Amino acid sequence: MKKWKILITNDDGITSDGLLRLAVEAAKWGEVWVVAPDSQRSAASHSLTINVPLDVVPYDMGVSGVHAFSCTGLPSDCVRLGSRYIMPEEPDVVFSGINNGFNVGTDIQYSATVGAALDAAMAGYPAIAFSEGYAFDPEERGAGHDVTDKYLPQVVEELLNEDLVPGVVINVNFPDCTTEKCGGILRNRRVSMGNPYIDTYRLREEKEDGTRRYTIHWVDRNYADEGTDLRALIDGYVSIGIVNNIS
Repeated sequence: MKKWKILITNDDGITSDGLLRLAVEAAKWGEVWVVAPDSQRSAASHSLTINVPLDVVPYDMGVSGVHAFSCTGLPSDCVRLGSRYIMPEEPDVVFSGINNGFNVGTDIQYSATVGAALDAAMAGYPAIAFSEGYAFDPEERGAGHDVTDKYLPQVVEELLNEDLVPGVVINVNFPDCTTEKCGGILRNRRVSMGNPYIDTYRLREEKEDGTRRYTIHWVDRNYADEGTDLRALIDGYVSIGIVNNIS
């Protein structure tokens, strides 16, 4: 079996449970280097840090075979620093995730999980983004990570045994339903033109000087076209598809 050189990052931060679970699985396949933000960076998209220095600090994840560092920058910074300056050799593949929340449909454009994978693709590496989310049916919330933990080993093995192409971002999303209600894996899902959430802004406070304070709120969308990533999740399937191909 090939011993892979794998770089992992995320946007939920170095202490994220999803990052740890992905690192544990990746360590079965070779040498793993983790460079992840020191705190939450969700919805940072494909942003870079350009005006302040970046600190990279060793971090003990407690996983054998994993070399980990926290970074004061953004996920794209982590990919650039990790692949070219932290790792002794460039990675064979870059993993991003496991994100706490779906990254499908038009929501992908805001995702720093996918944004980091796009940066890896632009640098010439194959990249895989992993995400999991809340159930569309509120009664199924609380199922935890059961589906992810069941299918993650199969998905990683399947993708690493494929001919991964530099410049291609593969997007993997796990539904948040019970394992009994998960229908399995759907591959070659195209990106939905819809958003997985309907978002609204609520006025929380209005001051005498005219200042208004708003907060954003989301409601799950329960419709999507057949064959799309969002449709797969609504129907309780693991979704695998290509976001883009810049090879």
